[in-house]
Amino acid sequence: MKYSTTTYTTTEINRNFRIKVAGIDGNGNRINTLVGVSRLIKLIGEDLFNKFVKRAFDCMLDVCVCKLRRGLKVSFYNK
Repeated sequence: MKYSTTTYTTTEINRNFRIKVAGIDGNGNRINTLVGVSRLIKLIGEDLFNKFVKRAFDCMLDVCVCKLRRGLKVSFYNK
């Protein structure tokens, strides 16, 4: 399944990364869990999602950590 404005497919992202989100969501609830592509898009929006995924594919480390000013931390772990 390919979203309208994403450059990578969902299967390609899931094949290469495990995505973990930690911090506080929009409702004020604390979260620290693994999420999928659709849940991450709901949390941060499509623009930031595209930016973070591109950064994760360009990163050559085991983990790529992206932080938002609102206290949310998204970690992309390479498989």
